[in-house]
Amino acid sequence: MQTDPFTGRPTCIQGGRLPSDEERRALQHDHRRRLEALARFGAAAEKVGIGTDPDDDLVLWEADEIGLLADADPLWHELDEAAHAFRALLPIISLEDFGFPEGVEDLLAECGPRLRPISSGVEATAFEAEDHSIYKFFMPRDDGRIGGTFSFRRGGDIALLADACDGSYRAMLEKFDLIVRLDGMPTEVVGVTKHEGVLVTKQTLGALLDEGADTSRVQPAPLIPIPSRFLRARRDHPRLYFVDGRPWLVADLHSKNLVRAIDGQLRAIDLLAAPFPADLVAKEPLLADWLERARLDPEAALLRPVHDDEL
Repeated sequence: MQTDPFTGRPTCIQGGRLPSDEERRALQHDHRRRLEALARFGAAAEKVGIGTDPDDDLVLWEADEIGLLADADPLWHELDEAAHAFRALLPIISLEDFGFPEGVEDLLAECGPRLRPISSGVEATAFEAEDHSIYKFFMPRDDGRIGGTFSFRRGGDIALLADACDGSYRAMLEKFDLIVRLDGMPTEVVGVTKHEGVLVTKQTLGALLDEGADTSRVQPAPLIPIPSRFLRARRDHPRLYFVDGRPWLVADLHSKNLVRAIDGQLRAIDLLAAPFPADLVAKEPLLADWLERARLDPEAALLRPVHDDEL
């Protein structure tokens, strides 16, 4: 375990080197602990009447903001403890830590000499560091939203329609967890900047694929094709994936979101995802039945087999 050159904190990522199995398990455990801590923090905030949607106020919360209230009331004490536990797993950092000038307005134009710009998209701007590790800076929108996710609605002849929409910090943290679960490129959450709300990650370097390359046949093995009558998503390669038994829609694993790692394997560096909405699924018996069967058998047929004596 080495030290990150910008934050001084431990890191298992350095250039194109893939972490050991033990390091990878620790990295995945870290993602899960962070999500659990955010859920605990959000639940504690709701108990004292603090809204959690969007969740930028929570994610940017200074851990010592309510010291006096925490000593006077059990619910505020619970919130204070949850805030400290979450902040330990998502530290407040500064853009200046990475060599950006104070008050930077254009990350691409004003980056320091230790970062080389490599791409800029709707969600994030990516840089390659001197040791060839990849740092991504996810910029929030003015309304507190960040990144992307899916919203669902019922269709006519299709059970569910999934539309890409603005995301949240929780959705972003869930995405990074999914990337690691799918054996994608190792991804660490470095921290979040207090003033700008920029979420920063660090990722292993991989070789880019040819632009527009067909990735339909090289999707991660755990992903399950979804019958077209059950879902339509206006994103590339929509697939089903189960997270602790809960069905998720995972998509957008096109040529720009897959890279070749040093071991020759194709690995995801980004994706778009959201859990299937339980309330809408419950209104679609055929979909609910298929999801339950697919959880046990990824090759489950669209319809449940019928015995001859039942015909």
